[in-house]
Amino acid sequence: MLISKTFLIAVTLFASVVAAVAYHEDISPSSLGFVEEKLTHIRFFFHDVVTGPNATIIIALSPLMGKSKAPLPFGSLVMLEDPLTEGPEPDSKLIGKAQGFYTMVTQREDIDLELVMGMTITFTSGKFNGSTLSLFGRNYIFDPVREMPIVGGTGAFRFARGFVRAKTYTVDYYKGDAIVEYNVYVFYYANQGSVTSSSHHHHHQEGFSNGIEFMNDPLLSKI
Repeated sequence: MLISKTFLIAVTLFASVVAAVAYHEDISPSSLGFVEEKLTHIRFFFHDVVTGPNATIIIALSPLMGKSKAPLPFGSLVMLEDPLTEGPEPDSKLIGKAQGFYTMVTQREDIDLELVMGMTITFTSGKFNGSTLSLFGRNYIFDPVREMPIVGGTGAFRFARGFVRAKTYTVDYYKGDAIVEYNVYVFYYANQGSVTSSSHHHHHQEGFSNGIEFMNDPLLSKI
């Protein structure tokens, strides 16, 4: 009986080790076509339009609205889809859009706009057409320059990391309309072989396949 128990324990431990090995492995970045890491600076202007017929944001939730002196009270949640342009003018060349949210995170009842922002920047023209960057962080509007981290990306920006520096160009603190200059500093792999997004593709035709080419499983590769 002792031998049987020992054997069962050994078999169980062996099965656990095999299972642990089976679902992950260390690989080289070059095996996915990622060779040279590059640092790039991207500059654009973010247009947050609150008023008028072409508003780009909506207040999705604001439980203290009307009960607080703040124009955007604590706990308010704002959804956005803001155009991104090369210059500060609203009719400047469109290069992408920002989609996401910001929420008010200060309980002070004044015009002190302290936000946490989460959004994805989608490029719709130029070299990075079809690629995205995602950022998440604190944005205290009254700081001259606000810094937020880049937490990832897709397309040309797979494995992206870096930060953005946001600087207000114009703002109406009571209406909420604002134009903000964004300077993006991002590390990413410049050489991705066949997985890099092609700049000549139309913005509805992505030059990458969402990682399917990296799947070895014959069933998963068909998803």
